[in-house]
Amino acid sequence: MTEQPLIAAVDDDESVRESLHELLREFDFSVRAFVSAEAFLASGCIDDAQCLVLDIDMPGMSGFDLQQELRRRGKNVPIVFISAHADDILRSQVLEQGAVACLCKPFSDIELLEAIRAGLDGAVTGGGRSDAGQ
Repeated sequence: MTEQPLIAAVDDDESVRESLHELLREFDFSVRAFVSAEAFLASGCIDDAQCLVLDIDMPGMSGFDLQQELRRRGKNVPIVFISAHADDILRSQVLEQGAVACLCKPFSDIELLEAIRAGLDGAVTGGGRSDAGQ
């Protein structure tokens, strides 16, 4: 039996966090969910997480700030950003800084799974644009 990849989900919205936890478990990942970037950093999970699903807009340390902090610490964990408010400029910034994808809420289960798999495989998917309303 192979070990399931650990995915860390960081989102301040409880319903999103719980949904991500359940969905990722259904995809057969091991999951740890965190209410904030600070909680993730304090958890000691940094070295164990093989991919992050990270909200951009959170109180305190934002997802973008966490991405920068991880880079500063030399941690190269794949990040799939999710956001209800990501504009093209912010999306470009996180992708330029090495994010695997930036998905706009609501996104499909398949989009999330493909982005995580790309991160685990070491490929950058780029856009991850879920802009059906535009």
